[in-house]
Amino acid sequence: MNIGIIGAGQIGATLIRQYSKAGHRVKMTNSSGIEKLRNLALETGASGVTLTDIAIDVEVVVIAIPLIEVLNLPKELFENISASTTIIDTCNYYPIRDGRIEDIEKGMPESVWVSNQIQRPVIKAYNNILAGSLVCSGLSKGDPLRLALPIAGDNKQSKDLVSTLVDDSGFDCLDCGTLQDSWRQQPGSPVYCTDLNLAQLKKSISNAKRELLPERRDLGLTFILKHDPALWMDWWKDFAKHNRIIYESDLGI
Repeated sequence: MNIGIIGAGQIGATLIRQYSKAGHRVKMTNSSGIEKLRNLALETGASGVTLTDIAIDVEVVVIAIPLIEVLNLPKELFENISASTTIIDTCNYYPIRDGRIEDIEKGMPESVWVSNQIQRPVIKAYNNILAGSLVCSGLSKGDPLRLALPIAGDNKQSKDLVSTLVDDSGFDCLDCGTLQDSWRQQPGSPVYCTDLNLAQLKKSISNAKRELLPERRDLGLTFILKHDPALWMDWWKDFAKHNRIIYESDLGI
């Protein structure tokens, strides 16, 4: 599969490594210049390209950047790609970083907002997992300890494709409904960065309470603000434990 990934931060770089290892042909781009991607290209075989070239001749485009940076993506980037190209949105809304976005504050699901900005349908995926978990917790299909990730979107064919990529990353996949339903996997949900297996995910996602998302999102954020983002591999397990405590009453475990 030909895949273009926008962003080479914690999540983007991990997906570049995992997709390349699974045999996919990966192109990548970032905001700081493709020369910064040289080492990652040598490690993975992925190609560093300009943003203009990232969506040419690909079946999948992954958006792995801070949510507010979606506004800086050129409109022609998505106008010129095939209607059959699947777009994966991994973004999360954090007002402390992104500023206040009124549509989201009023209840619009974050990925609906992203879809509106780029004027293309998206599949919500990979937003609810810590980069450390994505790096370290993938297991072979059928392993009883395998974690699961939710996806949401309106196109079954695209969701089936994303489900295959999630499996390639080492995780089971749960279809959680339409893009309007994707609020259930946003920050503040009991399935957000709590590292659940498939059975636990099925139980917990139904317990998500929309009105509690902002409060619980910010409770989780208090942990992050006390730790050095550059040392995320040192504390990701503790963050998952912290979130499990916040969502304890709603977790299906």
